[in-house]
Amino acid sequence: MKSTAHQDPSRTQPQPRKTQSQSTHKHFVLDTNVLLHNPSSIFKFEEHEVVIPLQVIEELDAFKKNNDETGRNARSVIRSLDKLRSIGRLFEGVVWNEQGGTVRIERCDRNTPFALDLDISDNRILGVAHQLHAAGKRTIFISKDINARVKCDALGIASEDFEADRVDADWLYSGYAVVQAPGSIIDELYDERQLPLERLDGLAVKTPDGHEQMVANLVPNQFLVLHDAVDEGHSGLARVLADTGHLIPVTGPRKPVYGVMARNVQQTMVLDLLLDDEIKLLSLIGPAGTGKTLLAIAAGMQKVFREERFDKLLVARPIMPLGRDIGYLPGDKDEKLSLWMQPVFDNVAYLLSTRGGGGTDADSKSAETRMDQLVAGGKLVMEPLTYIRGRSIPHQFMIVDEAQNLSPHEVKTIVSRVGDGTKIVLAGDIGQIDNPYLDAASNGLSHLIERMKGQRIAGHVTLSKTERSELASLAAEIL
Repeated sequence: MKSTAHQDPSRTQPQPRKTQSQSTHKHFVLDTNVLLHNPSSIFKFEEHEVVIPLQVIEELDAFKKNNDETGRNARSVIRSLDKLRSIGRLFEGVVWNEQGGTVRIERCDRNTPFALDLDISDNRILGVAHQLHAAGKRTIFISKDINARVKCDALGIASEDFEADRVDADWLYSGYAVVQAPGSIIDELYDERQLPLERLDGLAVKTPDGHEQMVANLVPNQFLVLHDAVDEGHSGLARVLADTGHLIPVTGPRKPVYGVMARNVQQTMVLDLLLDDEIKLLSLIGPAGTGKTLLAIAAGMQKVFREERFDKLLVARPIMPLGRDIGYLPGDKDEKLSLWMQPVFDNVAYLLSTRGGGGTDADSKSAETRMDQLVAGGKLVMEPLTYIRGRSIPHQFMIVDEAQNLSPHEVKTIVSRVGDGTKIVLAGDIGQIDNPYLDAASNGLSHLIERMKGQRIAGHVTLSKTERSELASLAAEIL
């Protein structure tokens, strides 16, 4: 299955359907959740036929009124089908590209022998795939619903998840690598304040998962942990400087960042990228307790409140799923929001307290009072991602927490809101996803990490060591 860029079918003249052998031409039946996940998915199958069951159209009609991401995606699919309808008859199949790819709407024949109850809408969608399969056509059912794929397996029908925007989670870019190097090279790095990458030629560079990487394949803003091959206590940390072919040493901030100091080498990498104003996009992944959110908020408060490099600190979290309203919660908007944003409030309150290092001034008030003052003054903004769409966000330090629950399309929507002078940090744990249609390979955070790898203004770090507390570390390791 190959992917192709979305094309406007209204500009494509219908082409005669090419004659293809039964061995190569495939019929992809799309489930509703695929279209709601990626509205351009109907144009991702090149020369093959995309079949949309009529029941899917009914379900899209029910979603189109929603004022959230699913509603917008449903309306986008309906508009695309309407453009195709202007070219030809959808029930006969409309050719939309030069390769002969077609999109067709298929009715579900209730008289077809079928093992499942056709009064259930999901089964009527599966009935279309069964009908094509029974006719001897190469049929593949595409769905993000695991149960639907299990049913297909029971019926002997090939089924797959939507693969166009998936990445290999087992080989996901970690942001750093490790190399055993002579002590003289480590000394040269710090003495000269730079090191040509050629000096590492011939050395074994390994990523955290043990995969060997060529020195020539190191990308901008990737970190290198250098270990002395002879002296275990002699080591160094460097970052690949974009467009120079050199490494620069990383020492980390000498003073606490709003009361926070790095506790391990990965956190040192994170702070280095967070405090670098040339890095406009930073992604952080790791399990709970590794410090992703705390470090990001601490750096944001440092840049906004003390250095005044940005106008405000904006912290957002997705209400699962993105776009879901908070109206069902009790209280007014602020009271509803506080329930979703409590983890962010906890981190900010800690950083503003004397324990966090932010409340040491003689006239300092309680952490809660100072936080309320920052919110009232507009310097600190905390809100759900529901209200991000359609906005332009200039000159802000923006943090998106729990970003693993976003789809690739949603991440693109958020990052495209970033205006001039804004830095955006997306943090999450791809091993803890609440969205029922996403996993470690298909979520928007993983997608962003792979697509933005090597960009001059982008960086990434995967954190693995829990620093929240001794108990938290023990639980992460044993439970």
